[in-house]
Amino acid sequence: MRRARLFLIILAATTAFAQTSSHHVVIPAKQALTHESMWLMKRVGAPVPSPDGKWVVFSVTNPAYDEKEQSSDLWIAATDGSSAHQITSTKASESDVAWSSDSKKIAFVTKRADDEASQVYALDVTQPGEAIRLTSISTGARLPKFSPGGEAILFVTTAYPDALDDEAQKKIAKERKDQKYKVRVYDSYPIRRWDRWLDDTHAHLEVQMLNSSAKPHDVLAGTELVKAPGFSGSSGEGSREDIDAVWAPDGESIVFVVTTKRNTSAYAEVPYDLYMADPHHPEPRLIAHDAGGYDSPRFSPDGKTLYVKFEPQNGKVYNLTRIVAFDWPSMQNRRVITANTDRSVNSYAISPDSQKIYFTAEDSGLEKVYSVAASGGPASLEFDPQRGVVTDLVIPNNAPSTILLARWGSSINPAEVVRIDPTAKTFSNLTSFAVEAAARVDWLAPIHFWFTSSRGKKIHNMLVLPPAFDETKKYPLLVLMHGGAANMWRDAISLRWNYHLLAKPGYVLLMTNYTGSTGFGEKFAQEIQGDPLKGPADEINEAADYAIKHYSYIDGTKQAAAGASYGGHLANWMEATTTRYKCIIGHAGEANLESQWGTSDENHGRELTNLGPFWETKNKIWIEQSPVYHAASFKTPEMLSVGEHDFRVPMNETLEMWAALQRQQVPSRLLVWPDENHWILNAENSRYFYKEVADWLARWMK
Repeated sequence: MRRARLFLIILAATTAFAQTSSHHVVIPAKQALTHESMWLMKRVGAPVPSPDGKWVVFSVTNPAYDEKEQSSDLWIAATDGSSAHQITSTKASESDVAWSSDSKKIAFVTKRADDEASQVYALDVTQPGEAIRLTSISTGARLPKFSPGGEAILFVTTAYPDALDDEAQKKIAKERKDQKYKVRVYDSYPIRRWDRWLDDTHAHLEVQMLNSSAKPHDVLAGTELVKAPGFSGSSGEGSREDIDAVWAPDGESIVFVVTTKRNTSAYAEVPYDLYMADPHHPEPRLIAHDAGGYDSPRFSPDGKTLYVKFEPQNGKVYNLTRIVAFDWPSMQNRRVITANTDRSVNSYAISPDSQKIYFTAEDSGLEKVYSVAASGGPASLEFDPQRGVVTDLVIPNNAPSTILLARWGSSINPAEVVRIDPTAKTFSNLTSFAVEAAARVDWLAPIHFWFTSSRGKKIHNMLVLPPAFDETKKYPLLVLMHGGAANMWRDAISLRWNYHLLAKPGYVLLMTNYTGSTGFGEKFAQEIQGDPLKGPADEINEAADYAIKHYSYIDGTKQAAAGASYGGHLANWMEATTTRYKCIIGHAGEANLESQWGTSDENHGRELTNLGPFWETKNKIWIEQSPVYHAASFKTPEMLSVGEHDFRVPMNETLEMWAALQRQQVPSRLLVWPDENHWILNAENSRYFYKEVADWLARWMK
């Protein structure tokens, strides 16, 4: 019966893809995934539709192990699926695509042969010809947006303080380069971000007129706003500072998101506010401030409403991101559009008639498409994929009807651009660049299961099976722990922690969405506060016990654990608290909550997690849940890995753990990556990392 049930699971997964994809593939003999077949699959970027809904532009990357041999170019496809062709073919890659309102031109960012920094280029897609460079700014340009009338382009650049134009930028840059001394001086937080030391430059907004020889105008230069000690644009993962900005419907005003409180980040949550700049006021005006962070402003197609995403700040370690609306231009009648859903909004788009908002949200290992009335109310599930994740959702704002475009992919399907039909609850591929390569791989969709923990919580899990799987055999168990902790294991392909490549030697992977994970409601994610490691680790161990009991092909006598970032913290906690695992692997994991607080590029969030700073809090979390304080219990062989440029979980954490393992004479191995940050991104480094992981597991799981 179990074998028959497994066959039905595999058949259902295969059939689901066949039913939702319009691309017919003749499947050849399958081979196990290798690092080469994983790394070299073509990668399709996010879709950018023309306003009229007829076309969609996206990037296609042809990966290589040598970065000099890698290429990435832009393609354009008809949204009805009738055609697709390449529109750029240069050595340099292109990014940040934007359409003109007449659907004839695209702007994009690239760095071509004569450019000293990245610049904005424009290409008329309705006729043959080369792209034309629009900007020539010494500090580089990014994130272009055509004005509604097409007479100007807005973009982001990096600016020195007090520089009013590009000539001043060049002068300051030369003075800095000619300095005899080299020193970094700071008066407030923060001082580092992700993998670089911060300096006194910031993101600025520039407007370039397209039909004149006028130089670009820095919208923010010389304003009181940028003189604020805590002025900054926003930063996501990575170190780049940007400004979320959008043209207002009048084509003159610009709405954007910045903060003036970044210098308070050592002791407070940093709010991000909405501002407006227009030619009638020299100083940008604050138009919305609340206890939290705004981002991703969008205007409704009818121009009557401004929508933004908003994440509250209230002392909780996690809050749902919701869509908020304001009447435009009055900025009155603030209302929370997604107040009635217990899921966090990722990408979102507005229907052409301005009556409905579509958005994607995580749910139990998947990412789905929902909708809500533009006036607010209950959310409806519009597209519920049986596996995988829907990301980068967009809707052409001037199309005659609502066209949903996105990327869809799963852990066995590289992401492709798709068109979603919410009525039929299906999608069709507009691209199929990696479909045939994926069809040649011997991999199976994850098996989802739930169990109730000893604390009475329903916990979601996924199992990944090895190639050539035979359920009559016994397989060792590799427990893989996700980072975050505000994150979740997703049914999606990852290069940094690929499920199927880890399972390839013959392991069953167990991935548990422990307390603190997203995609299971706000309360579930918040409940890690005050219990950063012990509770989640207990749930992971209980999940392993459940899987061993209920899946007869798992060999419970051979278990290993691995994780990176927060998963690396958990790996070190497993070292400190259990001997159930034959070996452990931890990348970018903390050893000591106190020293992690003091050396990371972000620290206030750690105080929220641990209920206050370590010198004030009455509880013992900082010591009791620091793995290194339990070094007397270290017994399990552990391999540690860290990038020298990792400022999120700095190298001192790994070195503390390494010293304790060596002091306790525990078999251990240390990998230090001189050129990597929090992630291992270099292709050859990645290939070697997977080899080290496989070798370490093989050594102890015999």
